[in-house]
Amino acid sequence: MPNTKRLHLKSAFLSFTLSFMVALIAGLCPASHRASADTIALANAVPAETPRIESIVLAPVQPHINNPAVIWYDNFDGPDAVQAKYLEPKVGSPDAKRSQVEALGGTGQSMECFYPKGKQGVGNRKLVFGDSPIGHPIRPGEKFEDIYWRIYVKHQKGWVGSPAKMSRATGMTSERWTQAFISHVWSHGPNLTLDPVRAVQDGQVVTTGYNDFAHFKWLGNSPAGKFPIHSTEESGRWVCVESRLKLNTPGKQDGYAALWIDGVLDTERKNLDLRGTYTEHTINAIFLEAYWNEGSPVDQYRWYDDFVVSTRPIGPLTATVNPTLIKTPITNGGKWEVEIAADSQGQHVVWKSHQIEPAQSRVAVTSVTGTFVDLQEGQNSLAAGPMYFCRVRQQNNLGVWSAWSNWHQPFFVTKA
Repeated sequence: MPNTKRLHLKSAFLSFTLSFMVALIAGLCPASHRASADTIALANAVPAETPRIESIVLAPVQPHINNPAVIWYDNFDGPDAVQAKYLEPKVGSPDAKRSQVEALGGTGQSMECFYPKGKQGVGNRKLVFGDSPIGHPIRPGEKFEDIYWRIYVKHQKGWVGSPAKMSRATGMTSERWTQAFISHVWSHGPNLTLDPVRAVQDGQVVTTGYNDFAHFKWLGNSPAGKFPIHSTEESGRWVCVESRLKLNTPGKQDGYAALWIDGVLDTERKNLDLRGTYTEHTINAIFLEAYWNEGSPVDQYRWYDDFVVSTRPIGPLTATVNPTLIKTPITNGGKWEVEIAADSQGQHVVWKSHQIEPAQSRVAVTSVTGTFVDLQEGQNSLAAGPMYFCRVRQQNNLGVWSAWSNWHQPFFVTKA
């Protein structure tokens, strides 16, 4: 498991130093002035750490299970026989490791990526489907020209650095792993970007093997996304990452690639010529990756969960109408509170919690633990339909409130 000793020591030292300074000021002042404005100002001068909603407990049945548009769904909780359906890695190899501790919603397993200091990382999954000429594809022989894929990503608390590769969609064209096109989802500093490639000329595939950079036509990696998924501030929680790749009509420049983070469009590429007039192979592979070109600056982990590939938009997880929210831990944290909105900007807040005791890391959204407001005033549960978003704040051990988090951790609800 990740070593968080250094982070805990740093937080403990900061808390001790602040408490000592407050006590010192109080001790130097007359008794009548010990609760002075100076003491209060000192407490307010050190901001409380802003928490996040780590994840939400999933409804027992996710809509992907019975959706005919879904090509693949893996929550990494199933038997090794499910993992064996991937082209790579082989079950039992270091790259195939699943975490028994970290999982979306707090239970189950996830795909583990381990980054030893100075190394490129361990952990991947290579899924082939449709008209893939290699391996044993899911739904063999089908043509897929428009694909969505979604994963949840969690970086260990205190994460540092920009870990390069996350995922890609591609069209494999031979047993030599030649490729006709690729849509990379890669790092761009603390954010992600899309970096699409064409590998076709005059209607013919020009690559001679996998990652044949010499024959790639790069179609542009700008603008990058806006959400700092690799920042230390956003570490320690699950983030919903969804991508789309739509091939161009043969002979036209109307291809499209897009990236959504936590249900919000982060960046996109329009008017792409991804394959020229080539039609023999379509989108037939999605790779989940952990490769960090320069190597990680420290030993650290990240995890992937709830992997979905579909021909239709996927969106975030589905919870029950009284969902349970899980908060990230805060060292020496005090009481906390959370709000839920029916939009990503928080214009329609529909539920506000009462203050929650520091010992509690979870809260169920009910009329007992909070108040339904606005369009859902007087209700006992969330209404199905909207995509909901959360924000949270917490006091430190001196009672000072943190700033509110951004609106994040989107979800749908279902009565079933």
